Amino acid sequence: MLEYIYQIGPGLAEVSAAGLFTFFFFATFVSEDAACILAGTAAANGRIGFASALAACFIGIFVGDLLLFGAGRVAGARVFDNRVVRKLVSPHSIQRASEWLENNAGSAVFFSRFVTGLRLPTYLAAGALRTDFVRFAFWFFVASAIWTPILVGSVTFAQTTIFSQNALLGIVFLLIVVRFGFKFTSWKYRRHLVGRIKRITLWEFWPIQIFYLPVVVYVLLLAVKYRSLTAFAAANPAFPAGGFKGESKNDIYDALKKSGRMNENLLAYALIRREASLPERLNAAWKFMDENKLTFPLVVKPDAGERGKGVHIVHSLDEMTNTISSSECDLIVQEFAGGEEVSIFYYRRTHETRGQIFSITEKQFPTVVGNGVSTIEELILKDPRAVALARKYIEHNKDRINRVPAIDEAVRLIDIGTHSRGAVFLDGDWLKTPALELNIDEICRGFKGFNFGRFDIRVPTHTDLQMGQNLKIVELNGVTSESTNIYDPRYSLIDAYRILFRQWRLAFEIGAENSKLGARQTGVIDLLRLGFGIGKKPTASL
Repeated sequence: MLEYIYQIGPGLAEVSAAGLFTFFFFATFVSEDAACILAGTAAANGRIGFASALAACFIGIFVGDLLLFGAGRVAGARVFDNRVVRKLVSPHSIQRASEWLENNAGSAVFFSRFVTGLRLPTYLAAGALRTDFVRFAFWFFVASAIWTPILVGSVTFAQTTIFSQNALLGIVFLLIVVRFGFKFTSWKYRRHLVGRIKRITLWEFWPIQIFYLPVVVYVLLLAVKYRSLTAFAAANPAFPAGGFKGESKNDIYDALKKSGRMNENLLAYALIRREASLPERLNAAWKFMDENKLTFPLVVKPDAGERGKGVHIVHSLDEMTNTISSSECDLIVQEFAGGEEVSIFYYRRTHETRGQIFSITEKQFPTVVGNGVSTIEELILKDPRAVALARKYIEHNKDRINRVPAIDEAVRLIDIGTHSRGAVFLDGDWLKTPALELNIDEICRGFKGFNFGRFDIRVPTHTDLQMGQNLKIVELNGVTSESTNIYDPRYSLIDAYRILFRQWRLAFEIGAENSKLGARQTGVIDLLRLGFGIGKKPTASL
C-alpha cells in the first residue's frame, strides 16, 4: 500500500533511501509530526531502514529547534511582533512561555517538547531572552532524543502490525492520535474541554442566535395579534425605534439630564467623536477628567455598543491612550463607580400614573479563592463554574494569570457586570422595596417618552439600593434590553422563556397604546436596516 504514502509527491515512490532521508529531514521543518509518521510508515514498508528514518527525523527536529532558538536570539522580543508568528502563537502563550523559562529554565525547554502548543513560543522565547546556548542545546538534544524514537517507533510498529493492510488508514489514524491524543495528557487541556462541554449543556451560555429562536417565533405571534410587526418599537417614543438597536448612549444621557434629579444619579460622562484626531480625543478625555475632578480608573465604551462589547475599564494614561487610539467608533468616557451593580427593568403603561419594576438582577463578580499553591489560571480551571468561561477569564487576567494567591485570598476575575464577560446574574426580587420603586419611577417619569427598559446601576451597598438612595446610573437600555434575571443559574430554560415572553407582551402592549396616542411606528424596512446596520438610523418619534 505504499502508493498511498507516496502520493504526496510525484515519483516519490521511486526515490532512493538517501533521497527519502533528505526528504524526511526537510519535512520536519514543515510538520514534525507528519514527517515522523511518514518516516515510520516508510520504514515499516522497507523503503528506508528504521535507523535512517529515525536519524533523519531526529536531526531535522534538533536542527529546527536550534533554528527557532536562533531566530529568537537574532530578532529578540521583536520576533513576537511578526504577523506570521502572531498567527501561530497567542500572546498568552508567549507570556506563559517566558515566565516558565525565567522560573524553570532548562526543564521548561525539555517539557515544552511534550506539551501541545508550547514548543514554538518556548523555543523562540529561549532565544529572545538570550539564555545560555550550550545549556539549552543540551535540553533540545535530550528532549528530541526521547520524543523522536517514541513517535517514529510507535508508527513503525503500528504500520507493521495493526495497519499492515492499509497504510493510508494508518497515517490518518496516527495523525489524529498525535494531533489530539497527546493533548489529553494535559490536565489543562482536559479542563478546557470540560468548559466547552458546559457551554453546550448549560443553556445560559448558548449563542444568542440559538437561544432567541423561540422568542422570535413568539414575537411573530404577537405581531399577528397587534397587526403590526413593529408595534413594540413605539414603546419608547423618546428613543429611535424605541431603543431597538444602536441608540446613542450620549443622547440618552443628555435626555436623562433633563430630568430634575439626574445630577445626583447620573455618572459623569463625555462623548469623544471618532472624526477628531488622536491628540484631540485624548485632550477631550483629559479635559473631562479635569472638569469633573476624576482620577483613574475610568470607563471607556462605544457610544452605540451592546451586550458589553468594547467596554474597557482603564487604570492609567497608557491604557486610556491604547483604548482610544484603537477604537474606530464614537466613544463615551465615563466616571467609574465601585460598589454593587444591579440591573432594574422598569415599565409603565401609558394609562397608568405609576410605573413598576419588572425585575431586579443582582450581579455577582466571579471570584476564585487562593490555596497558596495554585496559580490563578489553575484556580479558574478547577472552579466548576468558572471553567465554562475559562478562556475569557484567562484572557482578562493575562497579566497576572501565573500569580499564586495566598490562602483564602479572594481574586475577582472581572470588573464589568455583563453576562457576556462572565458575571453571575441572580434574581434580585428580594431587593425590591416601595422606596426603590418610588425613586426609579420618579426618575423615569422625568424622562418624557421613556416607558420600557433596563437601568444598569451601581450603588455602594444593597441597603442603599433598598432605600432608593445613592444610585448611580451606568446605562439605560431601550425596548430590546433583556430582563437579565433570566440568566439566574437556578432558573430553568422554561423559566427564562416565561419571563422573556411576558417582557415582550408588555413591549407590544405599551407600544400599541402609544401608537393610538400618536407615537410614530418604525417601518419594517427601517427596522431591518437598523438591525443590519444599513442606511440612516431612524429618529425618535416624539
